[in-house]
Amino acid sequence: MQQAKYFKKLHNSKVQCILCPNNCIINPDQVSSCLSRVNVDGSLFVLNYGKTCSLAIDPIEKKPLYHFHPGSRIFSLGPNSCNLHCSFCQNYTISQMHASTRDVSPSQLLEICKERNVKSVAFTYSEPITWFEFIMDTAPIMKDNGISVVLVTNGYINSEPLHELLPYIDAMNIDLKSFNSEFYSTVCDGSIRPVLETIESSYSSTHLELTHLLIPDLNDNLNEFESMIDFIAGINKSIPLHISAYFPAFKMDNKRTPSNLILEYQAIAKNKLEYVYSGNIGAVSETICPNCGKLLIRRDVFGVKLEGIISNRCVNCNHEIYGEF
Repeated sequence: MQQAKYFKKLHNSKVQCILCPNNCIINPDQVSSCLSRVNVDGSLFVLNYGKTCSLAIDPIEKKPLYHFHPGSRIFSLGPNSCNLHCSFCQNYTISQMHASTRDVSPSQLLEICKERNVKSVAFTYSEPITWFEFIMDTAPIMKDNGISVVLVTNGYINSEPLHELLPYIDAMNIDLKSFNSEFYSTVCDGSIRPVLETIESSYSSTHLELTHLLIPDLNDNLNEFESMIDFIAGINKSIPLHISAYFPAFKMDNKRTPSNLILEYQAIAKNKLEYVYSGNIGAVSETICPNCGKLLIRRDVFGVKLEGIISNRCVNCNHEIYGEF
């Protein structure tokens, strides 16, 4: 086991993990709430270093990232842990329960990417923040070899480790689950303020896209949704937002999100944001120039095709398009 980086020693051999806002106080021989750290004789050690429960090569759109190297492939892996406990978790078998894993080292990961000619790697599936030490060892090696590093995350991390991590991250998709603090506390066992701070900090350092899982009768309050859109637009109206449909999972059996609700809220968000996409409902997800309306990127069952964009600019009106293409 490797020693954790962010923790404080307390009296009676207790420790406090300070990686994320949970700030768990952990007794000797006990494990953190995220399942990734253990107190051994008054020091904190990482249980999940390089232990992945999944390895796959995905289309980068699956992350979802629509404005970062569209049409490319990305090597994806993720830990068996999470620092939130969302009642609706779609990946609860690897985030909330012990699952089988295999070990992978930073050098092995680099070799896989080279063998498969993949130019990006994503830490995803569960919560990569709980893999902090592994990512900090791996990301510099990837970047030195021309491989982009992506995080798909809930954004629930303390400020100091976030700012240590950000220089090594090329793109992030952050899951903004609600714009209601009570939702975060009662449904996710967390708090909203650190997530909003992560979004604000990350935008100035890396390519950023956001995902919002819309759950009927739980986080679909229109006033709260519009406040969320105002928050995003206040940072930059060009940040892409993906609105996804909820399906019953884990502890929650609310009805699935109807497609028409996703499309309705997508239209509302488009009043203030330039790029809003509907996820996992089979709808067409084209990228349109917000200035002249020209089709820039076509996405369908046949793949992804850049049709109206060159060097981050619309070929018709020369409007600058947010992203890396």
